[in-house]
Amino acid sequence: MNIKLINKSGHPDPAYETERSAGMDLRAVTPEPIKLAPLQRAIVKTGLFIELPAGYEAQVRPRSGLAAKNGITVLNAPGTIDADYRGEIGVILVNLSDTAFTVQHGDRIAQLVIAKHERAEWTFADELSQTERGSGGFGSTGVQ
Repeated sequence: MNIKLINKSGHPDPAYETERSAGMDLRAVTPEPIKLAPLQRAIVKTGLFIELPAGYEAQVRPRSGLAAKNGITVLNAPGTIDADYRGEIGVILVNLSDTAFTVQHGDRIAQLVIAKHERAEWTFADELSQTERGSGGFGSTGVQ
C-alpha cells in the first residue's frame, strides 16, 4: 500500500524496524526539550503529514519500552488519524511515573500502525440475540 507522506521533521521517514513489525516509530520534533512532570501530558509534534486512502486509519500507539521503563504512554491510545485529516501528526504523551521525564528532539515517542476499517450502518431493533455471556462485562469472565 502506498501512502502519501510529507516529512518536515528533519528525521528519517517512519519505517518498519523488522520484517514483521506492525508499527513504525514516530519521532519528536521539538525546538526545546519537553519536561513531563508526573501525571503531566503534552502534545508532541512529529513533523509528519500523511494522506491515507479511504477505508484506512493510522493508529498512534505507545512504545512498550517507554511505557515499561519510564511510565510514558500515549494518553488516548490508540489515537486515531482519519483518512480525511491533513494536519501534522501529534502525539499526546502522558507521564504516569513518579519522576519527571524529558522528551528530546528526535526521541522515538510512539508508533504508527496503519489499519483497515469498516463503516457501520445501524439496523434498529427491539431486541438482540441471546448469547451465553449475555450482558456480562467488566471482568465478568474472571481473572483466571
